[in-house]
Amino acid sequence: MTDQSVLDMANKLAEECIAVQRKIGDDRLFMKLGEVLGASSQTLEEAFLTAIRTRMAEQQGRAFLVKKLKEFQAQSDG
Repeated sequence: MTDQSVLDMANKLAEECIAVQRKIGDDRLFMKLGEVLGASSQTLEEAFLTAIRTRMAEQQGRAFLVKKLKEFQAQSDG
């Protein structure tokens, strides 16, 4: 099991990375950051990649729900 401080660092890095990705328009920045982390700590790299992927999956899930709701509303209106 990973130490809580490592998980906390990984979660913070994931939040910051997603914000920077949006700002600079590089949706693969997390892969580059993962490589940097892995060069020093495979444990932190793995925790970071898990944190980033779960956040990105949540965002995709929310976008899917918004799309489906819009499709439903368009059908209901038409």
